[in-house]
Amino acid sequence: MAQSYTLQELARLVAGEVVGDGQTLITGFNSIDLAGPEDLTFITNKKLVGQLVESNAGACIVPPGIDELALPHIVAEDPDLAAAIIHSHLVASPFIATGIHKRAVVGEDCEIAEQVSIGPLVCIGNRVRIGERVTLHPGVVIGDGVEIGEDCVLHANAVVANGCSLGRRVVLHHGAVIGSDGFGFATDRSTGCHVSKPQVGTVRLDDDVQIGANSCVDRAAFGTTRVKAGARLDNQVMIGHNVEVGENAILVSQAGVAGSTTLGRNVVLGARAGISGHLHIGDGVMVAAMGGVHNNQPAGAVVGGVPAIDVKTWGRAAAAYSRLPEMLKEVRRLRREINSLKPRPQEQEERKKEND
Repeated sequence: MAQSYTLQELARLVAGEVVGDGQTLITGFNSIDLAGPEDLTFITNKKLVGQLVESNAGACIVPPGIDELALPHIVAEDPDLAAAIIHSHLVASPFIATGIHKRAVVGEDCEIAEQVSIGPLVCIGNRVRIGERVTLHPGVVIGDGVEIGEDCVLHANAVVANGCSLGRRVVLHHGAVIGSDGFGFATDRSTGCHVSKPQVGTVRLDDDVQIGANSCVDRAAFGTTRVKAGARLDNQVMIGHNVEVGENAILVSQAGVAGSTTLGRNVVLGARAGISGHLHIGDGVMVAAMGGVHNNQPAGAVVGGVPAIDVKTWGRAAAAYSRLPEMLKEVRRLRREINSLKPRPQEQEERKKEND
């Protein structure tokens, strides 16, 4: 049975102010159109107030400055953040330790905490250390010498290769691969053949990192590829060898970072953005979707396009590009007018004689 909370109890989680009946019971969270009488919903601006009239929600989270709303509500400075915190609280469930499934395979000299939940067909290598309240879903593969911190969740078919380490509360979604070989090779110019360079480094994911489905973080050629605390990688993101991803960075679907590049704190890469190798991307840099960054970026830069330039300049250039066919027609028209104003060869010769 779902746990019930009063609106007042939920408001305390986000330092919000309750307007209306603070004893309204809430058991769930949903969108405006799907919320029921015991559900909480939210809006982020005044323009959405009208949608609440037709909603069946029991209560709502709203920004400051909304008056005369009949529905009981929580006023929060940042409704989106408040919604995330409260929704997470509503769906949270206590960890249940199921132990190690009989169809899991565990190697030698492993240190596995007592309170764990390890599913069927999990394969754990030798000398692995697993902390308390770790959940490994079916099909997870853990290589030799891996360390997994407390409260981590590895979803089905995630892989952590030899020697890699995960901090606390790390989440790997389905099919994520941590520690595959980096893409390094040398080419024999006489034959055109490629010789792979050994990738002998490792990967470190710090606390509270989340890696999306089918994303890959390559091990370092030497040393460590590192994703720092709080970073979020969406599905199908590619991190090359020896990359460093800063704290709380957000890398959206299919973004890619080439080897030995460092990203600062709170960097945001839009979907399918690409970063060349051996670059430094400063704190707070934002790269628009499909942007291609080929040089270092200072802190706070906002860029887009290929090659990436200031996003406002890129926007104007993109707008101009769409007008090129019309501009070309105009140039041709002006050229014809200019040519029509030029004297003909016979006229030029007569003028020359007159001047002589």
